[in-house]
Amino acid sequence: FFSVFWINDFSFSFQINTNGFVATKEPESELTYLGKMPPKFGMIAALQGDLHTSDGVGKVFFREDSSPDILRRAAEHINRAFPEDDEINPTHAVVVTWVDVTTHGLESRGDSGIKKRNTFQLVIASLETTSYAIVLYPRDGIKFSSMLVGDTNVIMHAGFSKGLVRGFFSSIKGPYYRTTTDDEQSVRALAEETNSGLRGVWVYEIGTSPFFSNVAPGEVPELPTEAPPQEDVDAYEESSAARRPLYPDRPVVAYPPYLQEQTEVHPVQFQPQNPEVVEVDDPIINVDVFSYNLGSCANNRNKCSKFGECRDYANGYCCHCISGFYGNGIQCVAEGKPQRVNGKVHGRVFVGRSPSPVEFANIDLHSYIVANEGRAYVAISDLPETVGPSLEPLVSISGVIGWAFALEHPGFKNGFSIIGGEFTRQAEVTFMPGNEKLNIRQEFKGIDEHDHLIVSTNLEGRVAEVPLGSTIKLDPYSEIYQYNNNLITSSSTRDYVVTLQDGSRETRRYQWRETISFNGCYHSETLRDMKPTQMLSVDHIFAIYDPAQRLIRFALTSKIGDINGGQPEQNPCLTGRHGCDTNAVCKVGEGATFTCQCAAGFSGDGRACYDNDECREDPQRCGPNAICNNQPGTFRCECEEGYQFGSDQRTCIKVDRPVDHCEAGTHTCSPHAQCSYAGGSSYVCTCLQGFTGDGRSCQDIDECQQSRCHSDAVCYNTEGSFTCQCRPGYSGDGFQCLPGRPKTRCEVHRENVLGVSGPRGPQPPIGAYIPTCDNNGQYEPMQCHGSTGHCWCVDQNGQEISGTRTGPGSRPMCIDHNTGLPPVGPRPRPDVDALTPGTHLLFAQSGRIEHVPLGGYDMKKNDAKPVLHLPEKVIIGVAYDCVEKMVYWTEITSPSISKANIEGGEPTSVISSGLESPEGIAIDHLGRTMFWTDSAKDHIEVASLDGSNRRVLINTDLVNPRAIIADPSNGNLYWADWNRKAPKIETSYMDGSNRRVLVRDNLGLPNGLTYDPHSSQLCWADAGTQKMECMDPGRGSRSTVLERIQYPFGMTAFGKNIYYTDWRRDAVIAVDRYASRESDEFQPQKRTRLYGIATAYAQCPAGQNYCSGNNGGCSHLCLATPNGRSCKCPDNAAQVGCVEREY
Repeated sequence: FFSVFWINDFSFSFQINTNGFVATKEPESELTYLGKMPPKFGMIAALQGDLHTSDGVGKVFFREDSSPDILRRAAEHINRAFPEDDEINPTHAVVVTWVDVTTHGLESRGDSGIKKRNTFQLVIASLETTSYAIVLYPRDGIKFSSMLVGDTNVIMHAGFSKGLVRGFFSSIKGPYYRTTTDDEQSVRALAEETNSGLRGVWVYEIGTSPFFSNVAPGEVPELPTEAPPQEDVDAYEESSAARRPLYPDRPVVAYPPYLQEQTEVHPVQFQPQNPEVVEVDDPIINVDVFSYNLGSCANNRNKCSKFGECRDYANGYCCHCISGFYGNGIQCVAEGKPQRVNGKVHGRVFVGRSPSPVEFANIDLHSYIVANEGRAYVAISDLPETVGPSLEPLVSISGVIGWAFALEHPGFKNGFSIIGGEFTRQAEVTFMPGNEKLNIRQEFKGIDEHDHLIVSTNLEGRVAEVPLGSTIKLDPYSEIYQYNNNLITSSSTRDYVVTLQDGSRETRRYQWRETISFNGCYHSETLRDMKPTQMLSVDHIFAIYDPAQRLIRFALTSKIGDINGGQPEQNPCLTGRHGCDTNAVCKVGEGATFTCQCAAGFSGDGRACYDNDECREDPQRCGPNAICNNQPGTFRCECEEGYQFGSDQRTCIKVDRPVDHCEAGTHTCSPHAQCSYAGGSSYVCTCLQGFTGDGRSCQDIDECQQSRCHSDAVCYNTEGSFTCQCRPGYSGDGFQCLPGRPKTRCEVHRENVLGVSGPRGPQPPIGAYIPTCDNNGQYEPMQCHGSTGHCWCVDQNGQEISGTRTGPGSRPMCIDHNTGLPPVGPRPRPDVDALTPGTHLLFAQSGRIEHVPLGGYDMKKNDAKPVLHLPEKVIIGVAYDCVEKMVYWTEITSPSISKANIEGGEPTSVISSGLESPEGIAIDHLGRTMFWTDSAKDHIEVASLDGSNRRVLINTDLVNPRAIIADPSNGNLYWADWNRKAPKIETSYMDGSNRRVLVRDNLGLPNGLTYDPHSSQLCWADAGTQKMECMDPGRGSRSTVLERIQYPFGMTAFGKNIYYTDWRRDAVIAVDRYASRESDEFQPQKRTRLYGIATAYAQCPAGQNYCSGNNGGCSHLCLATPNGRSCKCPDNAAQVGCVEREY
């Protein structure tokens, strides 16, 4: 019977979670504990985070073990950690191992295409009155210490928590102990430091009887001067990749020999709240243990770069780059090849004496390094002009990139050659004499799948102000770097000259201190032989902020060498005047001689180098079930669909994935239920709105019993829904009914014909046709001429349907318009939430479309909710078809155009091929066509609403087309091109003819566009000029609606209001265009960028065009013009036998 003393309690059972912890009771929702320590429940966190094992690679194992060898090893760790206490000899233990677990989010895969994975282990050892926790982390370090949960970066945690305990009046926080802090460095330190005298091994006393105060950590933080025997390091470690004996004459061992079966933790079925939890309370668990050795190349060769090799040493292994490459062996890049660095910049910076900070987040940093010249170019975009000029002196934001890839004097190494691409740089800048301080933290996260180095930069503090319009001059400088174990430091004082707009100059100064921390491999001689000091020389410095583009640019040339200077730089390799190809390395010779040698993966004489296509040279180099992709200077192997890299990270093996029964259609949910995937092979059935039951059996709810309709309306129950219809004499949508109603088109038509009055009332002209209206005022489907006797069918607008006219005495068969049917109530599907009656705003936000109902012109923000959810998609444009109640959208991750009925229905792909970057989309609800822009193909295209009859309308003189608007009633099309060099707004007829530029002057980035047919106003929002403007396209008059808007993207008009989405405010903003002011703002609960926006009208706008009836008599595309229509053929006219006509 297994028991554990846990803080001041006695626990008989516990639960193991794939998220890196053991709990004393069932965990709550992940959102309540991820990134938080302590949680509200009892937890022993070995390394807690949003982890998973569902990819078939990561696994979690546990076992109970009381074998003598296991207990002896546990006793050694405990007694070493508490040397002053009496000797401890545990009587039983439980071992839990998390092997190769990774995150749910996307991870940088490194230069070898490997997804980052962590392995760690927890041992709970107990005796009669005491329990201990022993946590082990691998020698090669923690591979990732944080992850994205939603849009938030969450740091992993280790520690202990009792959870909530009952107080006198309520529950209060119980005892807890944190091993890590909210700093990622504390997480990485778990594998580098100790409290037990052995690196990466941590021991804690977690419970005693009968008295206990709190968790007691081990008391030996010092590391031994020499590495311990390898068998101590490998203690309890297990791996799915090394299931073989350590000794040929002994059985499989791990922490020593075992003869039982291993138990693997699997996701629990039908537990959507905690899908990956298993409870362990069986007193007899038959287990086995697998062993692995983290200290040799046999099990770690795959952790080296594909351009590296693994070498064994007495105390472990190290990775080294092969000839022609440089780096730390884990990450290697080709000598002489240009490098790229990408990342994001976050900041909260006070400028000068300003009391308010300038904040920015997720802005882009891009760098290009000409390695054989030591020249680095860095650009940071989207910086506000309130802070951009004041950052110009801080060229050392990019200086660390220069240091990493600096030109090397013979015998000296740049940063990347020594420590590779995973390190943390912390710098403090103090401006003189104002004493403003700025902290810079940069996390270099290794090489991604595109062979680009990834960096995250954070700026926090205050900088000396540099006025907008000033220029900065920085003199060349040198700084000494001091190297010591896992830490590199440097400091310097730098002068710079500020030239103000009036021509005056100021010489200023700041002090600079920085530390660079990294994980090195000290088994080999590489780091031991590293020079303790090196000097970085930086010249040809350039820094400028461009307010028009909100962009700051840095450029600098860096060289690393002797602090004493040495010989003058006469060799062209060190001056950059060598003439070698940018993909070549310059080799220093005697005196001023040198040679150019093409980088690995390139061929040529060194002055001209050409990429080698390794995939063409050896198509089978990646092996079976793999695809070889050639890249400049290298190639990449990727597994085919249904395969993934095995434990060697090179062989593609078939994926044995859990079955998503919802997607496969093998679930047992009711046809009237939603199937929700719950991880593993689990799913949950939930009855749709309008039905009730357990999800496997769902019955219709009779909404008419709940008085859902207006008191002056009749309710009709339907399956899963209901309809409401105002009683005769009332008008409305059934949810709101008012006495009387406005005259319909048919009634107005009839009155106009009968408008001639005589002594006996209205007298129609002799021989005139008088339309017939039904009880609701709509056109009867069949109309007849009272004088001639001819009859014919009409559509709902009263237009004659071609081919239906009959002679006297005959009646055509006309189809009922169903115009009297009331609006349909909610009828949702699994991924579409039906809209309530009325007018709504639809807007895109990453992988979802949300809606805000409108009450009049006011946004009913409390009733806002998602309509459509498409995970891992990026939706750009949104449009609405008021006829079929259909929302259309464009998305760019897998370029496509799709649609879904907002009253319920599955999302349907309309166009999924021949697209590259579809953005803006517009609907002609009269002609039943759609128009869209493609910013990669630089053209505008049209198609029928089902995706057929595709035709390119405009394909010349477009650079960055985005927003597009259709005016079906007048037959016009409008679009915006945000080409930074020559932005413009254009128009044409809907058939593409009569194209002309409407606006060309005083534009910056015209992102949003909308047209109001009632006022004939075309309006746009410009993220460059930060203005909203309108004009009458027919008259050319132009007026400003609002200034100082921030970063608009999409816009739509409804009545007096214009609604637009803003990237900086993450909001939908309402603007009263007549009052020229903002009237409201809505910020969704999820704060991310908002894209396109459209109005979903309760009823279609009034109007018609020549294509609204019978497709205008066209065989394929009917495209309206102001005075007619064009019958156009799709681009595959020959295949469909189409002939074009114009009317």
